[in-house]
Parts: sequence; structure tokens; C-alpha cells
Amino acid sequence: MDKIFLVKKDFINSRIDRWIKKNICHVPQSFIEKNLRNKSVTVNKLKVKSSYKLEINDKIYIKNFNPRQYNLILSKKYIPSKRDIKDSEDLVVENNENFCIINKPYGLAVQGGSKIKKNLVDLIAKNRIFLNSKPFIVHRLDKETTGIIIIAKNRKYAQLFTSLFRIRKIHKSYLSICYGEMEKNKGIFDENLIRYDKDKKISERAITYYKVLDKNINSTLLILNPITGRKHQIRKQLFSKGYPVIGDTKYNFPGNKINKSKNLMLHAYSIKFMINEKKYKYTINVPNYFKKMLLTKRLTLSKNL
Repeated sequence: MDKIFLVKKDFINSRIDRWIKKNICHVPQSFIEKNLRNKSVTVNKLKVKSSYKLEINDKIYIKNFNPRQYNLILSKKYIPSKRDIKDSEDLVVENNENFCIINKPYGLAVQGGSKIKKNLVDLIAKNRIFLNSKPFIVHRLDKETTGIIIIAKNRKYAQLFTSLFRIRKIHKSYLSICYGEMEKNKGIFDENLIRYDKDKKISERAITYYKVLDKNINSTLLILNPITGRKHQIRKQLFSKGYPVIGDTKYNFPGNKINKSKNLMLHAYSIKFMINEKKYKYTINVPNYFKKMLLTKRLTLSKNL
């Protein structure tokens, strides 16, 4: 027997594959694609692609999901403890009816996946600030990167923030400690970064402005402003210039023991934007391990950035 779901206003213009992950269970993309192809998932009883944008009152029909596979995926979903939920309150920097600002700690993924269980979305969804709403992710940070992340509380503001990011009206600043003494005190990284989507090679332009805050013969402290939002953008660009981020095990020179650290020295320090003529700006201080690395590397972080 089919299971039928009616699309509510919060999911207008949401892709069908994303709707499934949010409302049914977090299944692999390949599993969704397969079920769309064989019409196990249809919209208004019509075959659609994963990119189909939902409309209000669309009816989603789901049938013949493999129960064993379905239950296996559900069993892996992260269920935060009461202690975790209570501790998550300390991560909230700003909270209002439309969005919140979170200080993401090191080692916490923003969203769950096939190899990731504990994640920020499932954690804060149980927080009291989302009592009458749900979290909508509008941008991401790497698991190893700390600092500011915006989370919308309704579909309207999720779409608004997505638009602001797309037209580059949200301005982010990162602090990083990298290996080596950078020659220029300020400049711009403007290059094409390569990534792969399965077997497809994709080249994307990446732009980042940078300024040196302090440096010595061994290390450099930087503030960086990415204009584009490519995956691992800052890490890739610094590595390609010969200055990998300290603690980066993915983009690093082989055998570079000087650059080793159990923590990645990359922190989302500030974010600013404007909504309805009102300016918003938030800053979050670097974590303690970042401060300790500054002392170890004899670098100084000015209080007046």
C-alpha cells in the first residue's frame, strides 16, 4: 500500500530528494535516484527527477521501499542524549524567530551521512529554540572547522539566506594559522579549483581575499574573506600556494611534521549581512587550542581586527 504525503508550505520549491532525506530518512542519493526511476517514489502519481521542485499540496507517493535497508538506515540516525541537548544551548550565539547563529565546535559535522552519525542538525533540532520550528541549513563548515554558522528556522528565511549567499551579500571572515612565512602581506587568491562528481571532472573559480595579521619564519596568521563558496576552498588555496593550514591532514606536504596538530587551525570568525535595511554582524572568538597554537608559534592576534 502506498504511503501518501502532502507537501506543506515550508517545502515549497524544495527538491524532492532533499524532502525525502528530511522527512523520511537519510538515505544515500543513489537509493533515492533508483526509487525515482522505478516509480517507487512519485509526485501526484507522476515520475519525476531528483531535481523536481515541490509545490504546495503536491502529493508524494512512496511504495516498495526495501524494509530491511530502510530500517538499517533509520537505526544509524543520531539520537542526541539529554546531556547533549542541554550542552547544545551553550552553542547558541543569537536566536530570533527566523534564524539562529551557532558556534560550531571542532569535530562536529553539520549534517549526518552514510559515514557520519553525530551531527549539528540532529543535535539542535531537539533544542528548545526549535520547539515550534525546524533547522534549515543554508551553508556549511567542514567537520574540522570551528566557528559561525547560520541556521534558518523557516523555509522563507532559508530561501532568503540562500539567495544572499548566491548574490554574495553575506560576508564571511576566517582566521587561520598556516605553515611557513607568507611573502605578501595581503592579496587575492583567484584560481580554478578541481573537484570530481563521480567520474566527472569539474573546474570552479574560487576567489579569496587575505591579509596577514602576524608572521615569522615558521608560521603565518591570516584573516581570509572568501567571495565564492567552494568545498575546502581556503584549505585548497593555501596548500596550492605552499602554505597549508596547520593541522590539515588532507591538504598537506608528505612528511611535514612541523605542520602537525590534532586540530585544524581554521576558524569562521565573523559574518555580516543586511536584511530589510537592518545590518547584522556576529563574531566568535577562536577556541582555546587555537590560542595555544598562537603562543606556540609566537604569533599575536590583535584585538582590533
